[in-house]
Order: sequence, then C-alpha cells, then structure tokens
Amino acid sequence: MNDVQETSTSSTVAVADRFFEIAKLFENAAKSVFPAAVAEAARLLGDSYERGGKLLVFGNGGSASDAQHLCGELVVRFQKSRRRALGAIALCTDAAVMTSCANDFAYDDVFARQVEALGRPGDIALGISTSGSSPNVVKGLQMARSLGVSTILMTGQKPLENASDYDLVLAAPGGNTARIQEFHLAAYHMICELIETRFFNNTL
Repeated sequence: MNDVQETSTSSTVAVADRFFEIAKLFENAAKSVFPAAVAEAARLLGDSYERGGKLLVFGNGGSASDAQHLCGELVVRFQKSRRRALGAIALCTDAAVMTSCANDFAYDDVFARQVEALGRPGDIALGISTSGSSPNVVKGLQMARSLGVSTILMTGQKPLENASDYDLVLAAPGGNTARIQEFHLAAYHMICELIETRFFNNTL
C-alpha cells in the first residue's frame, strides 16, 4: 500500500509541476504579441461573417481534431445557446473526398481541392499546423489565397520563411507539440468568445 501511495504522490507532484510550467508559459504568452494576434483573428472572422462569409478550417492529426472542435463551437454554440449558427466547415471530415483525392491525386492536395470547391472571396481559410510546414495545409492556404480567400495559419513559435504568404500567423509560443496544441485550444476558444460577444452580446 505504501508503494502505491508513494507512486501516487510522485505522479501527483509531476502533474502539479507540469501545470505550473504550463501556467508560466501562458503568463508569458499573455505579455507577448500572441493575444493581439488572437484578437485580430477574431476580428477577421467576424468581418467575414458580417459579409456573409464562412470559415474553412483544416489540419492533420490533433490539428484535425481542433478543426472539428472549432467548427462545433461556431456552428452549434460556444457559451451562448440562443444565437444563430455560424458557418464553419472542417475539411478533414469527409472520408470519401479525402481518400479519393489522396488516391487519385496526392495527399498533399486533400485540403487544396476542397478549398477550390468551397472557398469564395470573403471567406476565411484557417490552416492548423504545429510545425507550420505541413504540405497539405500549406497548399490549402495557397489555394485559398489564389481565390481571394483570407488566410490564417495557426502554428508554433518556429520562425517561418513564408510568413508573408498569409494574412495572419498565430504563432503559439509553445516549445513542443503538446504545449502548442494547448495554446491553440485556448486561442480558438478565445476567438469563439470574442465572436459571440461581438454578435450576440445580449443573447443567453
């Protein structure tokens, strides 16, 4: 029993230490340019919604899950229930489109092909890549730009040679993939909060 208690205590301390580490990272991020970038992303998306636009969002792996999560918050609700749905499509959810494109063309094209089909000037394309260099995410954003769709890249703190290719880069100041993903979650939740405050401030 003592061995179990000692192991549990050790694990608890390790978890607490990690939480303190994450809290410090978020504290430092709050003093950086990252909050301004998040606010600008919310402004761009809000302006798109005012013009009748929609959000196209995509990524791989955990970033694909983030894309779906974000769309759920916008289409259904974030914190306000009695408000209209907001247009948002995760481009990583249609297995037939994804696999046929990967099979007939290349996996690098799976998002670009969908952006070509669905994107219209005034929309927002949000690509999520912790490295900033996922080929299919980059190609999706390139396609968006060629169509007059505004582009946002949500990534990590690694400097990007092609940062000027995007209308906005949200560079999360995390030192590894897990920390970057945690910043991404906080960022898109904040975007949803700002959007709901902008359009539905008097709604429950």
